[in-house]
Amino acid sequence: MKKIILSIFFVSLCVSAAPVAKLTKAQELYIAEKVSRNEILGNDAYLIHWNYGEDFASLGIGHFIWFSKGHTERFREVFPMVLKYMEDRNVSMPSWLTSKTPLPWNSKQELYAAKARNDKQYQELFNFLQNTKDIQAGFLADRLFKALPQMLDTIDDPGKAVLIEERFNKILYNRDGSLNEHGVYVLTDYVNFKGEGTLPSERYNGQGWGLLQVLEHMDPKESDRFKAFSDSAKAMLSRRIANSPKARGEERWRKGWNKRLDTYLVPKGDNAK
Repeated sequence: MKKIILSIFFVSLCVSAAPVAKLTKAQELYIAEKVSRNEILGNDAYLIHWNYGEDFASLGIGHFIWFSKGHTERFREVFPMVLKYMEDRNVSMPSWLTSKTPLPWNSKQELYAAKARNDKQYQELFNFLQNTKDIQAGFLADRLFKALPQMLDTIDDPGKAVLIEERFNKILYNRDGSLNEHGVYVLTDYVNFKGEGTLPSERYNGQGWGLLQVLEHMDPKESDRFKAFSDSAKAMLSRRIANSPKARGEERWRKGWNKRLDTYLVPKGDNAK
């Protein structure tokens, strides 16, 4: 029954989701520039990084999570997904690197020691990341395109499914049916930043903070779609901080997270499109 109702809704939409899957090269580069500014401060020195208080490395323009061998986490490991995307497109990679390769270093100390001694494997990885920024941006867009059906597949309530899709498309499109470049950035960045919101493991006290939860909690009375999204995202991340284990010290991230979410806002007038 859910599939039938959603199929009817898809047909009734004035804007189809299909065109979203074909971004121009300029739009991909726009996304790459905006996301890399958020994740690596626009500085290639941070293409390989290990954040304080985390048990995994962050790679590339999107700081994609990569685990050492045998490590598990509640958070989605994304870098192997990036590598699989590249494998499917026959992108040249270092001989030792595949989508099934674990992070070669078991700790932050090992990683930075490899960097300090100019380790060959570290340098090959760095050069690879530096030379594939456009393809990494393509992965980010591809992940966004897959986010909507992934979210809808987790929803049993048809009314909620319709609401989520309406809000997703409202961010993504202008009123004339054309893609809103800023909207593409907003959704792409948030999915990369905090995930789709579909993993049961990405919860504290049973409450998530991903794209699904942000769309669900947007204020329907707020006419500015990007403000509604940014405000909801701040609320979801504030809830995450409140629910997080105290030992993780997530309060220290609030200011930076909110600053990032402020980039989702646009000057008055854009929302009239």
